Amino acid sequence: MLKMEKRPSPSTLMSWMSPVLAVLLTGICGAILFLALGKNPVTGLAVFFIEPIKDMQGWSEIGVKVAPLLLIAVGLSICFRSNVFNIGAEGQLVVGAIAGAAAGLYFDQGEGGGPLLIAVILFAGMLGGMAWAGITAFLRDRFNANEILVSLMLVYVAQLLLSLLVHGPLRDPDGFNFPQSRMLSDGFLLPVLVEHTRLHFGIVMALLASSLGWVFLSRSFAGYRLQVGGMAPAAARYAGFSSRKALWTSMLLCGALAGLAGTAEVLGPIGQLTPTVSPGYGFAAIIVAYVGRLHPIGVLFSSFIMALFYIGGDLSQSRLGMPNAITGVFQGILLFSLLACDVLIHYKLSWRK
Repeated sequence: MLKMEKRPSPSTLMSWMSPVLAVLLTGICGAILFLALGKNPVTGLAVFFIEPIKDMQGWSEIGVKVAPLLLIAVGLSICFRSNVFNIGAEGQLVVGAIAGAAAGLYFDQGEGGGPLLIAVILFAGMLGGMAWAGITAFLRDRFNANEILVSLMLVYVAQLLLSLLVHGPLRDPDGFNFPQSRMLSDGFLLPVLVEHTRLHFGIVMALLASSLGWVFLSRSFAGYRLQVGGMAPAAARYAGFSSRKALWTSMLLCGALAGLAGTAEVLGPIGQLTPTVSPGYGFAAIIVAYVGRLHPIGVLFSSFIMALFYIGGDLSQSRLGMPNAITGVFQGILLFSLLACDVLIHYKLSWRK
């Protein structure tokens, strides 16, 4: 009879190689999927993984996708390493986008703008994301509510709030009744880094957040205290650390970064508030965080892989006639491949009579 036995000491190298193996398994499963759908698997994988990075335009689009994924994944890494399972980053992104767009529309009266007002708008978006994350933190702290369920349910509340606003108070009066806000003036948009592309300053903010997140978790006493407070509350209390502080700090940091990602989308490639301000970045960033081993630098590489999935999925739809669910399928395959690799690293199959 086959039994699962826990390995005495899993290899550290294999633990870090697990995401690489998961990506390779995803490619193999993707080839089988293309073959099952009657497509050439080599062509399919080339469109998915090679075409997006063949030229500068493709690299810039990758950067546009990496920016929100990396921002959110850094925040989620801090949460998960604090043993706070925030599944509602998508809702925090949406509310951050609402707050940032409302501030931008308030200040944008057809002229002006500039770095100072853009910074104020970004800060408003961060406050929106923090406020939405604070609801989950308060319910967990005050009533011991499950943060997974609360944060997830708040995603749908945020999406309904967004729909209400773009159909009502924030709808463009000159937009032919489409559910969207008016376009922001150029002075209120994030600077474009590469001419004739959509790559904006959001990627710089994301890289800065990744670096600061690494310093916070790995090189600061506050980050160490936060992780101990989340992972071992009893030991934290003995050492004088607060598990409540770990909860609030991690949730508010994650909410701020998700809100910043949402506002950067409004001020960046979109230029206005729409019902589809996010194609699911908040949920995809959960996979990014785990593939990156909950490390603020590791998620930089996993966010690149996830961005490839988004761009490659769009290209495979237009060039190969694949369904629009192909991106989500690849994301799911990556997650389950990672889980399978992790299980086999920590456990082994043995035959016993």
